[in-house]
Amino acid sequence: MSYFLVEGLGHQPWIISVYAAMAISLTLVANRQFARRIDAGARVFPLVGLAAAGFVFAAGSLALMPTLWVVLSAGVLGFGISSSAVSTMFSLGGSIAERQAMDRVRFNAHMRATTSTAWMVGPALTFVIADGFGLRAVFGAGLLAAAAWIALWWTSLPRDITARAGGQAATAEAEAVPGQLARLPREVWLAVGFVFCLSTAHSLTFSALPVFYVQEVGLPGSAPGFAFSVKTFVEVFAIFSTPWVIARIGMWRALLAVTGLAVVTIQLLAMVQSFGQMLAAAALEGLYYGFYASLGISYVQSFAKAMPARATALYWNALMVSGVMAGPAVGLIAQAYDFQTVIRSASVMAVVAGAVLMAGRPPRRQPV
Repeated sequence: MSYFLVEGLGHQPWIISVYAAMAISLTLVANRQFARRIDAGARVFPLVGLAAAGFVFAAGSLALMPTLWVVLSAGVLGFGISSSAVSTMFSLGGSIAERQAMDRVRFNAHMRATTSTAWMVGPALTFVIADGFGLRAVFGAGLLAAAAWIALWWTSLPRDITARAGGQAATAEAEAVPGQLARLPREVWLAVGFVFCLSTAHSLTFSALPVFYVQEVGLPGSAPGFAFSVKTFVEVFAIFSTPWVIARIGMWRALLAVTGLAVVTIQLLAMVQSFGQMLAAAALEGLYYGFYASLGISYVQSFAKAMPARATALYWNALMVSGVMAGPAVGLIAQAYDFQTVIRSASVMAVVAGAVLMAGRPPRRQPV
């Protein structure tokens, strides 16, 4: 969308911030409202259908009329609502895992790996289509993808499914405050704070690295693409390894180790001086982020078994807000210093994340 607004429609880059602020704000609200409904026992099937309809509305409108006012109206409304599907589907982790006789952490890992694989394919395919058939064709391709999405939603997602898992812990927690939704415990907010800090560290590096590699290190323009591919490739394998890691050292210890790896990796990223060093550092980045992405959501959910949707919505909202805040921060720091300083600053946020994680350490009796 950023490329479409600037290169396709010819607008100034600041318009990207306007679109992003409007669309992400709507997604945050939708995530919160949908989560309340889901935790109250509402069926998830129509909420996913609403998200799919929003995507069709936005992509169809832009395929027919690719103009700025359509982007800021139909695009914001449709894509803002459609983005809620990620949080909604992850809220179902407990119920779907229970139906399939799977461990929830393992099922979360499958969903995170699927999301990362889509990130490997989607952006690259988007620019191939745009280069070969024009930017407008991307929205037409999006409609075809949405048709597959709707077909899978209609045929595979159970009509009666809710986010209520049937475990004894969840049932006891749900019945602790009859007649109303219980307040999220302090541990959930500390877990979300940890997610926000480490996601901010990742967002800062993710935004600064392409320009750092090309302008300050002097690598070719294709280098950031190679780095991103290596990162996401390693990320998928790390995600699938998380159940094995949790079984051996526990979720909290694993996250503490991953946070330490993040601090070291970000410093190594800031010291890259060659193509080979870039690829090695990208592999480490994929390793720490893959573990973090899979462990983080399970960690937040572990403190709110009776309110999985609200906890999941907070997790995704923390990721989105950290991404939005990273953009202006990168610009300000790079303007005052350089992009290498941005990356080094990101490691400070990773250290803060470690401190928050230590503050929210669960009791030894809790299996986290």
